[in-house]
Amino acid sequence: MQTLSPVKANERIVFMDVLRGFAILGIFIANLGTGFSWYNEQAQATGPLLLPGIDHKMTMLHHMFIEGKFYSIFSLLFGWGIALQFKRAEAKGVNAFPTVRRRLLFMLLLGAFHLLIWPGDIVFFYALLGFILLPLRKFSNKTLLITGTILFLSPILLYWLKMNWPVLNYPADLLVKAGIKVDESMLNLKTEEDFMNVMKHGSWFDQLKGNISGFFFRYQYLFFVSRIPKVLGMFLIGYVVGRSDFYKNLLQNKTIVYWVIGIGLVIGLPANYFLAQYMSTAMGDYFQLKQKGLYQTIFYALGVVPLAMAYVGLFMLCFQSSFGKKIMSLLAPAGKMAFSNYITQSLVGNFVFLGAGLGFMGQVGPFYFTLFGIAFFILQVIFSTIWLRYFQFGPIEWLWRSATYKKWQPFRKQALPGNALK
Repeated sequence: MQTLSPVKANERIVFMDVLRGFAILGIFIANLGTGFSWYNEQAQATGPLLLPGIDHKMTMLHHMFIEGKFYSIFSLLFGWGIALQFKRAEAKGVNAFPTVRRRLLFMLLLGAFHLLIWPGDIVFFYALLGFILLPLRKFSNKTLLITGTILFLSPILLYWLKMNWPVLNYPADLLVKAGIKVDESMLNLKTEEDFMNVMKHGSWFDQLKGNISGFFFRYQYLFFVSRIPKVLGMFLIGYVVGRSDFYKNLLQNKTIVYWVIGIGLVIGLPANYFLAQYMSTAMGDYFQLKQKGLYQTIFYALGVVPLAMAYVGLFMLCFQSSFGKKIMSLLAPAGKMAFSNYITQSLVGNFVFLGAGLGFMGQVGPFYFTLFGIAFFILQVIFSTIWLRYFQFGPIEWLWRSATYKKWQPFRKQALPGNALK
């Protein structure tokens, strides 16, 4: 039986690479705030790279315009990409399922490797949920859209249920206990102060051991915030976008895009404003399953996905103009190498902020780490552009693709005839 062959360069949808590049920029800035920088507004630390007033305003802007939006876009693209693989296979009369399943398996392994670098990884998590997407893809587009919408709204109900029956949060509690035991066993940590001391002064080997226990804390967090239905819901919506050729038929679908943008802005902006207020003042209530935490969950559900979809719609419309396409296409190389760039961001984030590296942990506020994130991403865009002049893929993408198709893929680009002396 024939199986799916690698996608050729001329079969790629450039817009998806553009959107993927945009997404990893937002994800990097979000990760700088929630992971790498270890910035804590309540710590009231002082330093040349901390600007209390401006940093507070920047934190509010992050909550409004970045929090959750970019992993939602990435989730949409994940489902979209899976759908295109099945559509391409169907058009060629081949069976895509073994190849896609193998692709997810090696994605899982690469994600496991990344977890040893940084426990905030999303690749492992996406691969796990990808296996759930495979059987669900057989449902109709209407069913997938309805199910996806219910899933990304479901954290409201789930949070309320956990408020009233705390036993439902038992899996998260179990993961926390496992993480604490691993910390005690591998690093002899007994208090939060011990942990922070390792982050600030520990070796790279200490960081590696900390990342092993970090896996349990990470998945406790993902369970507590109901990230599973949020991401899976966007997978399903993305799958419909890909299977229906929505983007290829954008001219016929422009009215829908306008509605998505309009609803996303009208509902998303005020909801995200209130989300930012609660995230800045009531995060303690959220993690203690209190009433304000429920309000935060409601505004998250009503604000994050609608605004993320509005971003996607605006990008789609802008990409239709020749000027917009020319400017936005600058992001495409970074998006084509998204996996390699994502891993690089983790390596750089660790090196800059952890004590084993440059040690800027807790010393850089949102204003400056946002500038750092943008500046580093610009360097990634430049590097990716140059890299792809000589190579077909990013290094991680090449390994992933070669493992998926059980054959080493061509890596270097072949010189065109007549260009040998140029």
